[in-house]
Amino acid sequence: MEVVDGRNSNTKRKRDDVVPNGNSNSKNDIDLSLLEAVEKSQNAVEAPDLRTLKKVVLSFERRLKDNIGARLKYPDQPDRFADSEVELHEDLQKLKLLAGAPDLYPDLVSLNTVPSILNLLGHDNTDIAIDVVQLLQELTDDEVFDENDEAVGVLVDALVDNNVLELLVQNLQRLNDSDPDESAAVYGTLATIENLIEVKPAVAELVCERTKLFKWLMGKIKVREFDGNKQYASEILAILLQSSVANQKKLGQMNGVDVLLQAVAMYKSKDPKSSDEAEMLENLFDCLCCLLMPLENKERFVKAEGVELMIIIIKQKKSAYGSAIRALDFAMTKYPPACERFIDVLGLKTAFAAFMGKIPINKRNKKERYHEELEERIVSLIASLFGGILRGSRRERLLSKFVENECEKIDRLMELYMRYSDRVKAETERMDQLELDDLEMDEEEKYNRKLESGLYTLQLIAVILGHLWCSEHPQMRARIELLLKQQKLTKKDVKDILQEYHDNIGDVDGPEEMERSQAKIQRFISAL
Repeated sequence: MEVVDGRNSNTKRKRDDVVPNGNSNSKNDIDLSLLEAVEKSQNAVEAPDLRTLKKVVLSFERRLKDNIGARLKYPDQPDRFADSEVELHEDLQKLKLLAGAPDLYPDLVSLNTVPSILNLLGHDNTDIAIDVVQLLQELTDDEVFDENDEAVGVLVDALVDNNVLELLVQNLQRLNDSDPDESAAVYGTLATIENLIEVKPAVAELVCERTKLFKWLMGKIKVREFDGNKQYASEILAILLQSSVANQKKLGQMNGVDVLLQAVAMYKSKDPKSSDEAEMLENLFDCLCCLLMPLENKERFVKAEGVELMIIIIKQKKSAYGSAIRALDFAMTKYPPACERFIDVLGLKTAFAAFMGKIPINKRNKKERYHEELEERIVSLIASLFGGILRGSRRERLLSKFVENECEKIDRLMELYMRYSDRVKAETERMDQLELDDLEMDEEEKYNRKLESGLYTLQLIAVILGHLWCSEHPQMRARIELLLKQQKLTKKDVKDILQEYHDNIGDVDGPEEMERSQAKIQRFISAL
């Protein structure tokens, strides 16, 4: 997931050096240099020191007090408190200078200014609240954090302790996206939340526990019209879901699976109109895949006819083709009901067309890596089918796919086996050479590098071969043995891959699931 291209549109802008009319003679160069020097002297502002900070804070607190007093004294006479709000706006602009001196953030916190700033997010004048959003966005910008993580951490802790999350989201709910200034503030609010998560990852769960951000994001995603804030909402939602099981479960309980299915369904028969819209669609599928990690959300996906929708999207062969395959892979992993539904709604024909390399070509998916990722997803999906459909007519239908057309699916399987086997061997040889050059690696690092080179897909292909062999179908067994012999391989080569897989199966799904997986792999090893 890439960062939104327009991210800096509301933050710092850099002035491009442009030579007027394209001329580059020395006179013009001198004139331009003089102009730049004058501009820099006018715009240059020295980074504030502690004395300046105290002066700005004192002025800000005084303006704030004056504004509160004027509003209380003349609640129905805006002209009597308008001047105090202009002055308050000016002082909030001055506080932005702090972004150039993040080492002063702890001093800002110790001066107890944070609560005063944050309370203005609820100011009756939304322009003042927008000023605060802009201020927070600049103070927490990732460029500031990169070089001053400790000082920024102090500020972020103080912001969170003083309810910045609750106040930001409450203000977000009253902003009108059709107003340009308020729309920019929506974007700034989302940027600030992303900045806070970057500095303090625990914020990802805190903001979902304490606020109605999920509800707001889902409301934004439901809107049919595309805009930059809808794109950013999809990105923030993906960030909130990608590393938090608690958030995945919470959004599932809030009908999140249905909302995301409706959002991607808009693209079942059409392509996004721009690269930004295409990125948003990819973000939505990222959200859906994250949401499909907990078992209860897989169940919601099946009940909401998510399997059927993904098959429709694949059949339409639009730009969401690969993303739909990925979502099915997540849904069917270790969840037999999704596998059963997939076969019942005639998904095998669609899946095996992709498995045989019949992948639609369009501008977006011409890249070689796209096809490789799709291959890996399809292999994983077929392995999930074998793992989820253990007996009965569905199992027979799955196995029959590998017999039809003179076992062409087994030929394709062995083609992929050889390709991924060669990659893993090449990576193993490369690591051996590194060790000869005195660059030592432990066994875990070696194994992870092999996984990155394609070992996991190779292991899944070996698992599928194990399922085919254990079916005891004479035609399939004969074809596997013939193809192994043609490649100067034996069943022991497949067994070695399965054994390595067996020895490295983790217990992320609990010890019982690990034991079941190991027992299944051991059965394949014994049968081969």
